[in-house]
Amino acid sequence: MAGAVKEFTAIFYLREEFMELSLLLKALILGVVEGITEFLPVSSTGHLILVGDLLDFNSEKGKLFEIVIQCGAILAIVWEYRAKLTSVVARLSTDPQARRFAMNLLVAFIPVAVLGLLFGRAIKEVLFKPVPVAVAFIVGGFIILWAERRKHEIRVGSVDDMTWSDALKIGLAQCLALIPGTSRAGATIIGGLFFGLSRRAATEFSFFLAIPVLFAASAYELFKHRSTLTADDLGVLTVGLVAAFASAFVCVRWLLRYISRHDFTIFAWYRIAFGLIVLATAYSGVVNWSTN
Repeated sequence: MAGAVKEFTAIFYLREEFMELSLLLKALILGVVEGITEFLPVSSTGHLILVGDLLDFNSEKGKLFEIVIQCGAILAIVWEYRAKLTSVVARLSTDPQARRFAMNLLVAFIPVAVLGLLFGRAIKEVLFKPVPVAVAFIVGGFIILWAERRKHEIRVGSVDDMTWSDALKIGLAQCLALIPGTSRAGATIIGGLFFGLSRRAATEFSFFLAIPVLFAASAYELFKHRSTLTADDLGVLTVGLVAAFASAFVCVRWLLRYISRHDFTIFAWYRIAFGLIVLATAYSGVVNWSTN
């Protein structure tokens, strides 16, 4: 009898360790996905919904996990641009250019903050599902192709040259990203190209704008769901956050080098192909998208 109890106990602990390792692996995968996709025009939210669905990690705790790992991606931007951000803060009281930069971020942040508070819950209930995300991937891809085939007339070469009206236009474009699969980075970068920003200015302003937008969204969701967090979640959250930070840091540096020689067409074709694959697997039954 004693031997049977010991064997049962050993099996129980092995099962628990396996489940813990499995959870940490899921956290690592989702953290890398978040970091790679957050600042590319391919939709991090869309990828997290799809990958989370495949990994069976779309529970309420899984959704909260996605919010936390966003912080890792944002911290990568803060670290990469720490000199610029520190300089702006230090010169706010004396330098009109620093005040204009800060004001532009505020102006661009307000539209999505207001619409997110008003309609965020309704959008999540209806559109946070694989098939609507796939459709948004495809539509967004065609918009990028259209944008890249237009003649670009550059009025603004640097984020320091932007006016408040430039910032407002990009802030309004960012509101499209409330639709999962659209891409916050895509909406702001491609919107910036439409409104006369250079490729680098549009990309960097998208990076900077991510800081208040994603920190505010993360803080709001964490406060709202604070009761679901426990000390047992610390390991999983840490793995995801560190993975998101590291992969986002690498991705941001790569993207800045990439856009100096290329356009965004490759991301458009990726979006279209990925969206079609999701739709094909959903309707053929090859993949059982649980939230489809």
